[in-house]
Amino acid sequence: MNIQMAKDHSKEIHANRSGGAPLAVAIAIAVFGVLGMLIVDHGPWNKPKVQPAVVANYSNTGEAARAAGAKVMSTDPRLQVEPDPAGPKPVHPVNPAPP
Repeated sequence: MNIQMAKDHSKEIHANRSGGAPLAVAIAIAVFGVLGMLIVDHGPWNKPKVQPAVVANYSNTGEAARAAGAKVMSTDPRLQVEPDPAGPKPVHPVNPAPP
């Protein structure tokens, strides 16, 4: 009996494959992108300048608005009894839930 075994070509296919370059480029771009975002967001030029209230120009929004020339007015008080809203009334269910 002379049965020949099929040759296993899977090792040859994997050995000849050269697809690592696009993956390496994608990883390098991702790493440089993340590092770039970290540098831009957290660099020494982007530190918050905290000032105490004594040094700050305006202590609240109203003062800043008045300094910019805006007229600051209080809102109108709400009515004690507001009218019913316009539109259809809600429909009551046919079978109300038992108490």
